[in-house]
Amino acid sequence: MSIRPVKEVIQAQPVIEGAGVHLRRAFGFGKTEDFDPFLLFDDFRNDDPRHYRAGFPWHPHRGIETITYVLAGSVEHGDSLGNRGSLGAGDVQWMTAGSGILHQEMPQGDAQQRMHGFQLWANLPAAHKMTPPRYQDVASKDIPEVKDDDGTAVRIICGDFWGQKGPIDGIAADPRYLDVWVPPNTKKTLAVETERHGFAYVFAGGGRFRDASAPQPIQTEHIANDGTVTDEALGDRSLVLFDRGDEITVQAGEEGIRFLLVSGKPIQEPVAWKGPIVMNTHEELRQAFSQLHDGTFIQ
Repeated sequence: MSIRPVKEVIQAQPVIEGAGVHLRRAFGFGKTEDFDPFLLFDDFRNDDPRHYRAGFPWHPHRGIETITYVLAGSVEHGDSLGNRGSLGAGDVQWMTAGSGILHQEMPQGDAQQRMHGFQLWANLPAAHKMTPPRYQDVASKDIPEVKDDDGTAVRIICGDFWGQKGPIDGIAADPRYLDVWVPPNTKKTLAVETERHGFAYVFAGGGRFRDASAPQPIQTEHIANDGTVTDEALGDRSLVLFDRGDEITVQAGEEGIRFLLVSGKPIQEPVAWKGPIVMNTHEELRQAFSQLHDGTFIQ
């Protein structure tokens, strides 16, 4: 067994999307190789309705999947195919845009005006980009949670883990999407298959992701240009991109640590990308926007 060293630590940065939604973006609209098959990750936690209520009015998607995980508040959604629904606290929507869809998402805060959640974009391989759109809407009660003897708790949204299987299925990149809680001052090692790219996104508490099996310092023990090492704990809105290996090790801090642990098999195909339309070639991208313009986008 080999512990994955940390390749990079990224702090999510403020951006404004949709009709004026203030959120934090950990990665997206840049180099895709390190995160393949994933394209973008947004943290839309906000407690001010002025910064989320305008939402994401009608916009197109093609060639990708969007994964929305709500922690607090709700998201009302609808599309050009007549689908309508609402995601509440703990719910997940895995939308496969496939050949194309026009979609809107309108956040609503809870009684404390909180609107908390995440959205992840996953690429579709060429063979699946023009498949019919579909939704997998999963209620919080249907997401299995497993607990270890040390108090570690894991919600399994997608993939297999600790003998349980998440409710999302039929995804080409065979991803695993976990919501992990490690209790205060607890050290935990979790499996991540070697052939997958993987990252962790911290959103509560804090701690350290460490290479427990090798003597060399790793990225969370930041290495300065002069070779000195400073050991820094990671906190809220920190994304940890892992290198190769089949396990990760986390040391929770005084408040424990909660993070998403996401991994998937790389697609390793060319990416032609503009907004929420992701194809393999620039000609396919040009054709998609031409269809959007002339009203033939929906297949």
